[in-house]
Amino acid sequence: MTTDVSKQGATPRPSMRQRIRNSDVWWSFTHSKSAIVAAVILAVLVLAAVFAPLIAPQNPYDAAQLDMWKAELPPMWEQGGEWPYLLGTDTQGRDMLSAILYGTRISIVIGLASVALSLVIGMTAGLCAGFFGGYIDNILMRLGDITLSIPTILIAILVSTVVRQLLPADLREIGAAAVLVLAIALSSWVQYARTVRAQTIVERSKEYVQAARLLKVPSRRILAYHILPNTLTPVLVAATLNFGMAILTEATLSFLGIGMPPGQPSLGTLIRIGNQFLFSGSWWIVLFPVIQLCLLVVVVNILGDWLRDVLNPKLR
Repeated sequence: MTTDVSKQGATPRPSMRQRIRNSDVWWSFTHSKSAIVAAVILAVLVLAAVFAPLIAPQNPYDAAQLDMWKAELPPMWEQGGEWPYLLGTDTQGRDMLSAILYGTRISIVIGLASVALSLVIGMTAGLCAGFFGGYIDNILMRLGDITLSIPTILIAILVSTVVRQLLPADLREIGAAAVLVLAIALSSWVQYARTVRAQTIVERSKEYVQAARLLKVPSRRILAYHILPNTLTPVLVAATLNFGMAILTEATLSFLGIGMPPGQPSLGTLIRIGNQFLFSGSWWIVLFPVIQLCLLVVVVNILGDWLRDVLNPKLR
């Protein structure tokens, strides 16, 4: 009888949705107008990029759908504009709205993939350097110092150029996205490594880590299940802020001609193509990709700043 009463009086465990709605992060988000607006805009941009095949009037990657007779049409509200080319066309007869939607998808995918790869590299290096110390710490941190001493864009250019030369000629265009991801990741892993290293040095001296060592728990298990979860908060904030920087780096490399090829344009490639016709009167070819890129980076940075303020107890 006592067991039944205790069961009936037990408080039910809140669901995941209830825990989220009761959290400080959700409260802060719902009370921040800038974060809400930025999240809505980012959601619209991402969804439009994901569903680009359903929204875009044409596939800009399919040469059979391009019409050279429709090249350099102005936006539809300008004289000479035509439906369904809402934002006009470029010099190849490619619909600008379609190109921007597909290009945004490429930029977002490259940004996410490069941040994920740099996270893996940086967190692995930071955990090993902070936990083992000694010559491992010295080697990894000196390698990080060398990386920081060279401008990020120069490292990305160097890695991209070298890898492209090593690839066969028929694979360079196909593997352009993978080369960009590798180049951006190798130029931005140091920040994660230093952040995780500092947290690991603090955590390794705590009692729960010492107890795990006395119990002969393998080092890889201590790192993965005990120390790593306690280092994720600052790393998450850094990754959010660096996502916008990764998109900008990809756009810069593509603008310089060593990024995505013209047949698979990202936002940076579209800006590079449009820049060549900026003074010929075809202003829409460069203006609309620039607006899309700026909007994407700004909303990501706003969300990153909000997340940093929420997760930093010193700012509360």
